Amino acid sequence: QVQLVESGGGLVQPGGSLRLSCAGSGNIFSAYHMAWYRQAPGKERELVARIFSGGRTIYVESVKGRFTISRDNAKNTVYLQMNSLRPEDTAVYYCNAQHRSLRYDYWGQGTQVTVSS
Repeated sequence: QVQLVESGGGLVQPGGSLRLSCAGSGNIFSAYHMAWYRQAPGKERELVARIFSGGRTIYVESVKGRFTISRDNAKNTVYLQMNSLRPEDTAVYYCNAQHRSLRYDYWGQGTQVTVSS
């Protein structure tokens, strides 16, 4: 079992930055692929960024060059550094942990990010 708790969301002006954190507990964190998803009102949840257990990263096209996902296995924490934020980045951001066997999948409760002037 893995418990995930997100933090770091809030209100920011366009062009600003936020860093989201997701603290995990329970089983060995390093055995999990970690990801950030987001869901805007009226839209489906979408993958924003993923960092695999080996460290490889992937991003949705709309955030490439602006967002950076990273992980600290010693602290059981994954981060999402978000720069040059745009109003269309407004959403609830969710942390996801997927065991590398693909047998187990866990979600955090979400943190709101609002980009507005």
